[in-house]
Amino acid sequence: MSEIKVVLNGAGAAGIASLELFKALGARSENCIAVDTKGVIYRGRTESMTQQKSALAVETDKRTLEEAMEGADVFIGLSVKGAVSQAMVKSMAKNPIIFAMANPDPEITPEDILAVRDDAIIATGRSDYPNQVNNVLGFPYIFRGALDVRARGVNMEMKIACANALAQLAREDVPDEVAAAYQGQRLKFGPEYIIPSPFDPRLIWYIPPFVAQAAMDTGVARKPIEDMSEYRASLAQRLDPAAGFLQSITGAVERAPKKTIVFAEGEEPSVIRAAFAFENAGLGKAVLVGREDVVKENMKLAGVDANGHEIEVINARNSAHNGAFTDYLYSRLQRDGYLRRDCQRLVNQDRNAFAATLVALGHADGMVTGVTRSFDVSLEEVMRAIDPAPAGRVIGMSVVLAKGHTLFVADTNITELPTGDELVEIAVEAAGAVKALGITPRVAFLSYSTFGNPQGDRSEKVREAVAQLDEMDVDFEYEGEMPPELALEPDRRGNFPFMRLTGPANVLIMPAIHSASISTKLVQSLGEATVIGPVLLGLSKPVQIAPLSASVSTIINMATFAAYAAEATVR
Repeated sequence: MSEIKVVLNGAGAAGIASLELFKALGARSENCIAVDTKGVIYRGRTESMTQQKSALAVETDKRTLEEAMEGADVFIGLSVKGAVSQAMVKSMAKNPIIFAMANPDPEITPEDILAVRDDAIIATGRSDYPNQVNNVLGFPYIFRGALDVRARGVNMEMKIACANALAQLAREDVPDEVAAAYQGQRLKFGPEYIIPSPFDPRLIWYIPPFVAQAAMDTGVARKPIEDMSEYRASLAQRLDPAAGFLQSITGAVERAPKKTIVFAEGEEPSVIRAAFAFENAGLGKAVLVGREDVVKENMKLAGVDANGHEIEVINARNSAHNGAFTDYLYSRLQRDGYLRRDCQRLVNQDRNAFAATLVALGHADGMVTGVTRSFDVSLEEVMRAIDPAPAGRVIGMSVVLAKGHTLFVADTNITELPTGDELVEIAVEAAGAVKALGITPRVAFLSYSTFGNPQGDRSEKVREAVAQLDEMDVDFEYEGEMPPELALEPDRRGNFPFMRLTGPANVLIMPAIHSASISTKLVQSLGEATVIGPVLLGLSKPVQIAPLSASVSTIINMATFAAYAAEATVR
């Protein structure tokens, strides 16, 4: 910063403030030339000078914008359309940075710049060009951080913290929500992406903590924040109700010894990005299953910059475990019609079987898959190597966050039309998983009927399940059969004084897959709820199956659930 030469065109309040920020970051005053409608602001000039402009005056023999631009590294434009010519751009130093931010049209268009320079980094105030400079990137989050620590004011250190946070965020992997806003364009840090997009949902929780910390460090905060991680999580939750729940899982994983999670579909760009993000976030060690050359090529396509960070890639065909894995699968499948060569083929060609065997034999702690194959197919392939947990039942459980409620819905994926016995097993499995999350389960068996009225085949299965639980010694509340409104609002029990639930149900056992799947997807589609999962439960080893074509954030969440389950197994 001490070496760059900066030219500001437009010495109004915004321009002066921008130049002062540059200087606070290390730019030398003698290297910063300001220009207004009368030309260069130099020492000794008397025409159209103010106290603020006088502070920008420098010793220079340059008198025009054209002269000031010669050899300049950075141009800051807050003036008028057409103020900069192609000749001026050509005269700038190598790799010039040009912020042409006049509204509604820039001082010079990116097309005109690129016609004479192929090394320029360009930003404008326009959303139809790369690198849009927008007030929403900074001001709301400076104020958010300042207000949350009850700062006495906004000082330069807080503004620098905001600038540094934006610069750091631009170097992070860009989430899918931003790609969607840009018609699927995959943004990556570089000349066309030097600042975050205004559409980036991370801004609300990423920027304010930097500002708040700067306020505390400089003594202007009257209400210091004690736990910055908790503060960051609370900010995220304001935007997304799922954030608080996920943060509790993520926090537990971050604090625990790091687990190794296998990403079975390691050649997929979205999986590669998720694996890097998982490791970079300190959630554990990621292992990609795939061919090394394909993985490296797709890293480039995915816009992943390793920055010297090596992530482990295992090619099943070249694995030193190949023979042992074949023996293991053959011992399990030989009475199911598999020859040894069939098992060898599974190890070599079926990444789910290979990844699951890695986990089964203790070479990894958990795995995530499902991006390229349906849930049913993925589960079948995994279960060739991994058994259900003893006395457990394999189920899918979705987490629904809506209107202050956190609900767990099961079974959303495995058993199509469960019997009474199976409903009991589903309830026990789901209640155990919820308890492991530190939440007291209250189980409601849902039905279209209310305690026998009207009667029907599905409601009879529910009644059988409740009757069986009555004969068992379980450590959770349960009740049914009942409709959702009675389960979630037990105060409606007026006609049913025998109801056993002491509060609203939080574990909803559905009578069939179709009711579970339709209900969760319906509330999500209507925007009435955030749905996480389904989370796979009941296997003897931690495995999660993401939805087909899942987003990067969803894959990361699934890997985090696998790591969480791995730690719970250790405990």
